[in-house]
Amino acid sequence: MKRTIIFLLVAIISTALLAFVVFAPKANKSLESGLIEAVQQFQQTLDQDQQSRLTYNFEDDERYNWHFVPRDRNGLPLKTMNEDQRQAAMNLLKLSLSETGYEKAQNVMELENVLRLVEDRPANDTYRDPENYYFTIFGNPQPGEAWGWRLEGHHLSLNFSSLSNEIVSATPTFFGANPANVPRGPKKGWRVLQPEEDLGRSLVKSLNEEQLQIAMVAEEAYPDIVTGTEVEAQAGKLAGLPYAEMNNEQQEQLMQLLEVYYNVHRAEVADKSLESIREAGLENIYFAWAGGLEVGDPHYYRLQGATFVIEYDNTQNDANHIHTVIRDLQNDWGENILETHYEEAHK
Repeated sequence: MKRTIIFLLVAIISTALLAFVVFAPKANKSLESGLIEAVQQFQQTLDQDQQSRLTYNFEDDERYNWHFVPRDRNGLPLKTMNEDQRQAAMNLLKLSLSETGYEKAQNVMELENVLRLVEDRPANDTYRDPENYYFTIFGNPQPGEAWGWRLEGHHLSLNFSSLSNEIVSATPTFFGANPANVPRGPKKGWRVLQPEEDLGRSLVKSLNEEQLQIAMVAEEAYPDIVTGTEVEAQAGKLAGLPYAEMNNEQQEQLMQLLEVYYNVHRAEVADKSLESIREAGLENIYFAWAGGLEVGDPHYYRLQGATFVIEYDNTQNDANHIHTVIRDLQNDWGENILETHYEEAHK
């Protein structure tokens, strides 16, 4: 009798497991697939005209033509895609970012709907449009080949350089938020870049008078990020309060702030970036502040080391409009790693 019961239980469990394997959502397989497979699946959904709009040579200057303001762009916008194409495009984005980064990118796009309401624009307004974000592929995504892709629109510029299925660079990385704190409507109080603002302010307000005097590089906040949209970031000289002159708690806060920025990337990409920063020496990181310290004051801060610069600016729209950027001073666009790859390939 006991053997019969055990046999029946095993049979039931086996049947259930088989059903799960057969009927499990196909999306799971997609999430586990590589970047090359994801981009090829996206390309296969497109017609010839869409393909021509989407794709550029890897060496084309368009790869460096990046910005974060509303403007005409090259590439294929979401608003021209059908549902299958859009899902394939967004799956590529999901695989290229962390879960946090993917959610943040979606939230930046959603803020366009908020801006329509805040600015009293009509529902069919195309200037504030969450579908006005462009996908662009550079090169031919194949094993052993260098290729890249970009997603860009208002307040979002995500640039990926890859070798086969590996992302070798995810910078420049730009996220913005307007309004930074939604003043009215259904999403009142929503803050897409809340950690970037709150942790930066918490760190500067933890400084004593002597530390603050060193960290404060300007009484008035800079009107925007200083590095702009140059192909090669010109970060300037290190300025502000060095990591070595912070107490333990302040050093921990600085590292938390660094992680907020880099954790938008895939785990292996973020880990490599943070490891590079540690290898260059945490003592070589400087924290600089400009502007007021209180909520509502125009303000700016910068984290800078030997290998990177991160900028945050909140001055426009009565200090309710944030710009943030990560620049890799050694490997933006994957330049160094891909150059090494080509040199080794030609030996």
